Amino acid sequence: EYTLSGCAPEFALWSFVDLGYLTYYTTYGIATGQIKAEAGQKFVAGRMGEYEITKDPTRDAGLRVLMGPFSVYNKDNVETGGATQAEPAAAPAAAATGDVVKAEKGKAVKMTLLPKFLGIAVFDEANQGAQEAHKELENPEELVFTGPTAEKSVEGQIETVTNAPTQGQKAIMISNNSGDQIVPAPKAAKEAGLSVVTWDSPIPSAEGEDVFIAQVDFDQTGQVMADMALNIMGADGGKFAILSASPDAANQNAWIKAMQEALKDAKYSKLELLEIVYGNDQSEESYNQALALVDKYPDMKLIMAPTSVGIVAAAKAMTDEGLCDKVKISGLGLPSEMKEYTLSGCAPEFALWSFVDLGYLTYYTTYLLATGQMEAKEGVSFEAGRMGTYTIEKDPTRDNGLRVLMGPFSVYNKDNVGQ
Repeated sequence: EYTLSGCAPEFALWSFVDLGYLTYYTTYGIATGQIKAEAGQKFVAGRMGEYEITKDPTRDAGLRVLMGPFSVYNKDNVETGGATQAEPAAAPAAAATGDVVKAEKGKAVKMTLLPKFLGIAVFDEANQGAQEAHKELENPEELVFTGPTAEKSVEGQIETVTNAPTQGQKAIMISNNSGDQIVPAPKAAKEAGLSVVTWDSPIPSAEGEDVFIAQVDFDQTGQVMADMALNIMGADGGKFAILSASPDAANQNAWIKAMQEALKDAKYSKLELLEIVYGNDQSEESYNQALALVDKYPDMKLIMAPTSVGIVAAAKAMTDEGLCDKVKISGLGLPSEMKEYTLSGCAPEFALWSFVDLGYLTYYTTYLLATGQMEAKEGVSFEAGRMGTYTIEKDPTRDNGLRVLMGPFSVYNKDNVGQ
């Protein structure tokens, strides 16, 4: 009533039906001894998919399971959805889930998955997830997985996006490694009728982009990295450096900025960030940068590498040079690549999310947009196969742009890295 009258133009809520459902599943698992109430514990909650128990960053102590997402309501959708509204007798399911877009399978649409560059394991995993969704949605067209070399990542990405319309593509999914340099290409692609979705790393200005599929909340990434640094160096703190990918990688820059913001908290007052260096997501260059940091800062205790290439290269460098007792490694990495270094104590703790799921969710979102079944608008909810329901929202980490937030983080140590 108040929204349609204009008195309350916009408001938000989440599904309390889903909250009760997830709460019961979690409690049942704990009470029956099937899951443990400890950070890093993953479990499947029926129709809502997989969740993970994490440290609660909003309290000094405690654990949480983060549900999400919000639904934002206005005059356009206030009458169609909301799990807290009374259920019409004829359609209880619709009332429980809101107005959720469900994919019609079998639509023919040519789509391209474009990583920052080829030859990186996490991007291969993303392609695995996208191919899974491609098969599930029965798209008769081929899903193209292509990308440039690491040495020509920026110009290669721009060239691929520029050529996509002339090659008959109807959608392109970009892990952007080109900052805002890439903007003219996706803008032209959209003008030619393509859907443009970013994943893993967005277009900073959001120009030329329909929506960004965010693996995790970027502000939370900075908090997780700050917590890992504190856990590894201890209450006495110490000096550390950051080994990043490239200066133009929007996701890396946002994570580092978020970590710098987190470090302002008194909790981290004894942690000192020395320098940020770049290995351009190339193993040899990252390896050499890690060793150069050790030479430059003899009292450095930690290298934080928020890149799956950099973290492995840094851990290998410390291992090869017998420096693991002096300098520890942390950041974002694949468990399969980090297991050796975590069990040896060289990289005691690191984090990541599922790139398979990221590719799967990216494909589902893009398919719905490219086939005209869904609009890239704030408040639109859709079903993404085995991963459940998601909602498009404003991206709070950028001045403009929309996002779909996936989550969650997994933090790995010697106790769970082999699982």
